[in-house]
Amino acid sequence: MSMTNAAEAALLDLIFINNNWGHIGNTGGLQGSSVAGSFYISLHTADPGEAGSQNTNEATYTGYARVGVVRSGSGWTLTSSTISNSALVQFAQCTGGSNTLTHFGIGTDSGSGAGNLLFKGALTSSLSVSNGIQPQFAASALTVTVD
Repeated sequence: MSMTNAAEAALLDLIFINNNWGHIGNTGGLQGSSVAGSFYISLHTADPGEAGSQNTNEATYTGYARVGVVRSGSGWTLTSSTISNSALVQFAQCTGGSNTLTHFGIGTDSGSGAGNLLFKGALTSSLSVSNGIQPQFAASALTVTVD
């Protein structure tokens, strides 16, 4: 069994843009959060896996920190059953150490703790980060597809 395209889009709209999913349950449907908040993008040196958390294989270069993206239409763009970042996602510049980044994650914790990793994906190509390099991803570069 699989979800329909309409259900996939409605689910992503609820989770990432915080819009209500009408006609589920009572007349109000599934309600978005009263305060939308943000998701936090993390970078990883290997696949964090299905059971991983936000800090599983997370980047360790000096200066690294997760980047918040607001749960709204200004943070995310929905196209069919794919959600993507609406604007540039820019991480802090590396000031020491190095990493080769292969994956990104989307989670709920802003800090460096385990956090709840909701979605994860491979980067189009690996990214070597060393002193002076600032990882960044253009609008629509980070995508999640539900299918």
